[in-house]
Amino acid sequence: MGGYFDIEYKKNRLSEILKASEKEEFWNDVENAKKISKERRGIEEVLHIYNSIENIFKDLIAGLELYDELQDKEVEIELVNNYNNLLKELDNIEFVSKMKGEFDASNAILEINSGAGGTEAQDWAAMIYRMYLRWAERKGFKCEELEYVEGEVAGIKNVTILISGSYAYGFLRGEQGVHRLVRISPFDANKRRHTSFASVAVMPDIEDEIDIEINEKDLRIDTYRASGAGGQHINKTDSAVRITHIPTGIVVTCQNERSQHKNKAQAMKVLKARLYELEEEKKNNELDKIAGEKDKIDFGSQIRNYVLHPYKMVKDVRTNYEVGNAEGVLDGDLNGFMNAFLSK
Repeated sequence: MGGYFDIEYKKNRLSEILKASEKEEFWNDVENAKKISKERRGIEEVLHIYNSIENIFKDLIAGLELYDELQDKEVEIELVNNYNNLLKELDNIEFVSKMKGEFDASNAILEINSGAGGTEAQDWAAMIYRMYLRWAERKGFKCEELEYVEGEVAGIKNVTILISGSYAYGFLRGEQGVHRLVRISPFDANKRRHTSFASVAVMPDIEDEIDIEINEKDLRIDTYRASGAGGQHINKTDSAVRITHIPTGIVVTCQNERSQHKNKAQAMKVLKARLYELEEEKKNNELDKIAGEKDKIDFGSQIRNYVLHPYKMVKDVRTNYEVGNAEGVLDGDLNGFMNAFLSK
């Protein structure tokens, strides 16, 4: 199979890379080593998908032969499961083959901020947070909370997470923007319909991909006690870290690790991503080069509408892709929206 897979070439190239990386001088040229290491991860991802499809296909053929012989109900169920798994892997190929961006294969830093709507918006931000956690869980991706600020009454004011997995940024980059919810408010005693907004920002985790020089003299680093109502969001020591990049005014915080050192490292990761984003915006004279447009979190600026009353529908205003199963979307079924965005 050639084209996107070109398996024989990729196997040979991977072998070459592995041999080269074993040599002592491999890391003498750091930039080239990083480039080759990134190529290696991409090849390994393709080979993993190919091997998975090959194994499922072999199981499907063996199952068909067994069912033809036994006409067994359990074998039939296993056949259906293997068939559905094959379709899922083929969908995965379609996704990955569309990802041509420089950092699409990278991990993603995702930020969610509540917007207009007070408690309603903070509850909506928490719903979006759960939606992406469920999506990541389905993908087998790892999620690490970097910052979490609770709402006054319910929900969250903002949260920042690192989502680690192959092509995490490529999948998520189309989620950047304002998300609008229409529903009957659970906080309104009169059961009136409310509209709430929350924004999603997505940046590639580029710390290992590109060097961003940061002068320590340009940083103001403050430590404070982590806030929260308890559980995983509370800490009894001044381990939380706030870093201000004085030349740009960018402020990043991390408070979810018990170690001040770890919080500082994670905050620096986010700062580097934001500085890279800023430089790309300046260079290309457009706000959406890496992280998309940052419109006001309010009416008329949304990229997607989630309607739970008087009918149920989720529609992306950029692609016109829509589904009626709003509950499924909020439970993490986002692949259709992501595929529609990548196909634009």
